[in-house]
Amino acid sequence: MGTSSVPNQLLLLLFCLIFYLGSQQIYSASVTYDKKGILINGQRKILISGSIHYPRSTPDMWEDLIQKGKDGGLDVIDTYVFWNGHEPSPGSYNFEGRYDLVGFIKTVQKVGLYVNLRIGPYVCAEWNFGGFPVWLKYVPGISFRTDNEPFKRAMQGFTQKIVQMLKSENLFASQGGPIILSQIENEYGIERRAYGAAGEAYVNWAAQMAVALGTGVPWLMCKEDDAPDPVINTCNGFYCDGFVPNKPYKPTMWTEAWSGWFTQFGGANLQRPVEDLAFAVARFIVKGGSYFNYYMYHGGTNFGRTAGGPFITTSYDYDAPIDEYGLQREPKYGHLKDLHHAIKLCEHALTSFDPTVTGLGHYEQAYVFSSGSGQGGGECVAFLSNFHTNAAAKVMFNNMHYDLPAWSISILPDCRNVVFNTARVGVQTSQLQMLPTSSHFFLWATYDEDISSFGESPTTTAPGLLEQIDLTRDTSDYLWYMTSVYISSSEPFLYRGGPAPSLTVESAGHALHVFVNGHLSGSAYGTRESWRFRFNGPVNLRAGINRISLLSIAVGLPNDGSHYETWKIGILGPVVLYGLSQGSKDLSWQKWEYQVGLKGEAMNLDSPSAASSGEWIQNLNVAQSNQPLTWYKAHFDAPYGDEPLALDLQSMGKGQVWINGQSIGRYWTVYATGDCNSCSYPGAYRPPKCQTGCGTPTQRWYHVPRSWLKPTENLMVIFEELGGDASRISLVKRTVTSVCADASEQQHYPTIENWHPQSFWPETRNMVHEAKVHLQCAQGHNISSIRFASFGTPSGTCGSFVQSTWCHAPSSHAILEKSCVGHQLCAVAVSNINFGMDPCPNVLKRLSVEATCS
Repeated sequence: MGTSSVPNQLLLLLFCLIFYLGSQQIYSASVTYDKKGILINGQRKILISGSIHYPRSTPDMWEDLIQKGKDGGLDVIDTYVFWNGHEPSPGSYNFEGRYDLVGFIKTVQKVGLYVNLRIGPYVCAEWNFGGFPVWLKYVPGISFRTDNEPFKRAMQGFTQKIVQMLKSENLFASQGGPIILSQIENEYGIERRAYGAAGEAYVNWAAQMAVALGTGVPWLMCKEDDAPDPVINTCNGFYCDGFVPNKPYKPTMWTEAWSGWFTQFGGANLQRPVEDLAFAVARFIVKGGSYFNYYMYHGGTNFGRTAGGPFITTSYDYDAPIDEYGLQREPKYGHLKDLHHAIKLCEHALTSFDPTVTGLGHYEQAYVFSSGSGQGGGECVAFLSNFHTNAAAKVMFNNMHYDLPAWSISILPDCRNVVFNTARVGVQTSQLQMLPTSSHFFLWATYDEDISSFGESPTTTAPGLLEQIDLTRDTSDYLWYMTSVYISSSEPFLYRGGPAPSLTVESAGHALHVFVNGHLSGSAYGTRESWRFRFNGPVNLRAGINRISLLSIAVGLPNDGSHYETWKIGILGPVVLYGLSQGSKDLSWQKWEYQVGLKGEAMNLDSPSAASSGEWIQNLNVAQSNQPLTWYKAHFDAPYGDEPLALDLQSMGKGQVWINGQSIGRYWTVYATGDCNSCSYPGAYRPPKCQTGCGTPTQRWYHVPRSWLKPTENLMVIFEELGGDASRISLVKRTVTSVCADASEQQHYPTIENWHPQSFWPETRNMVHEAKVHLQCAQGHNISSIRFASFGTPSGTCGSFVQSTWCHAPSSHAILEKSCVGHQLCAVAVSNINFGMDPCPNVLKRLSVEATCS
């Protein structure tokens, strides 16, 4: 026995070594394309993608977000690469934390999805400076996004850096990784036309440079009709069913299907109805579309000073299927999930056959993808469309009647049974609320910016007014412009009680606070539509030397436009004092002193290391502070639970906030203006449509990632520009408080998950599928009560259902309580039998339910 144990051990070691080496084997994939789609290892696919930007969430959120994408039917995660986040200064790189690009891509790979990596490196994305680092603007002789050698040299260097880093990690599909597509440049079509021959030369250079990097995967250019071979040109927009690639052998791809729209401070929140979004996707598919990407699938948060625009809010929620906090937005998430499943049922026919288009009426059409052997045994898929914006239609197709709601498409995977209609939402609606937590703030302290001491050691002194970014280099939002003016004691306004002098300041953006002799005289702001603005207001002057201090504030740098690197912000003048005895006095060209940033910034007051600084003054009544240019700090313990958290800053004015040294972002309690009338899904969507939140703060709640918190003694630091009541700040949690479902007897589609091709199941060819309502609370929560239930003809929407006075089954509430209370999920049939009666014979009935989750 002893003599045979050594060979056995060697065999065991050899086996383990072979197993290890086998587990390390990398299986590369071939990614090519033809006119019908992207082929992965020769298999043509319809690829469903969603944008999730890694810096707009935290690493601990990534896997859950990506898994929700996969569960929602995505094949691909799409992301930009953010140059200014990765190279904040020349040659100094950052790939840590939220900027761990490799970690993000490996997380996508772990979940089992592909990646479309949009390197750009121009990204737009409502991101600060369009993703370009500000230092790039100061490279000698540079001109952005044109046939300019300094720019091309910098762009190529960063693109090569990213590609080589990802190659070294074997992350391209050709190496066995998840990256199947890459993008160079971004939405260049308009710029190319503006730049003329130089723009055309630049596009050709960018394409050649990208292809030469040898990634082994196709490259894309979005909104660039002249993308040179082999680069694929793609579409961005609310609708792309009219898009045709620039060569007949390229696939039809939609890189940005806008799921909603961004929000700007002072504007209303913009929503896109899921019925219209699903209709847009189905329209694209029937026109030969083989890849579509939701921009955004999860929008996330513009942490720090990453929001661009200017005036883009810290929230980048985008009305996406997964909201800013990582929760599913229902019914948008669920309805799109059902759409994706229906499309996948048709995938082979859609990628194999060209459609036969038949008119079914003035606004109605049938798109049939068929093998040509008929319904007897061949493959047949149909999409029935109704483009009328307000009228439903009844059509005849294949000797059967079909009801088509206005502005909708029905999907028939077997040319017979409808499994999905874009306008009929059969999934639940979730009601999300911000609720109080058990956390309270304690150990308040304040620090006041001492305006009177500014000018003792200015950053710069110069005659005339200087451009803001030239001085700050975007190291701070803030730049002080300071000068002095002498007022004679003989000025009549000093002793006759006449009108006070007024000051006029012309600014190129974005915000301005005017201080005279250390006191706030007023503020003025631009808007996204018009950055330039004028401050004009009375000022309190005294005899002798008066100190005029103008605090100019950037609210995100521009992210799009021709040569936007040349655009100027800050106080460019004139600055004029009116109402003096000699008339007016132009201060524009006298000596000005400049101070970059705030004293608190220079002292790192936002850092936990400065929490014990002697500069802080303990303040037991912060409600009475309410002064401009004030820093606040307080501590708090993390609340119990795992719900997403946010700060309620409605009581504050404008400024920035940090948690444990991490910047939450800019806040601004500015009230939304807009047209917040009712929203109807039919008809072409544009951002002015479906506005919400008019008359309330554009953004009230600011996301606090739980991963940034410790169990106890977390530090919150706030810089308030205008003055606010810090005592009313609260930490809240985002919670699904109720779920609703609403279905009619007519919604008798088969459950998509259980659908089988009818040609293989002849006994179910004419089956009737019973309509049901489905309710589901979040993981760890159960249905605790039924707020509303009515089988009959109820009206209203989730949160405002109303029972009919003449058609209602009295057992509705009891049936729902028995079936659902105490369960995480339940399903209830919409039928007379289930409710023990027909409350109104010969009338189409529905079941509307609202349930509480706890």
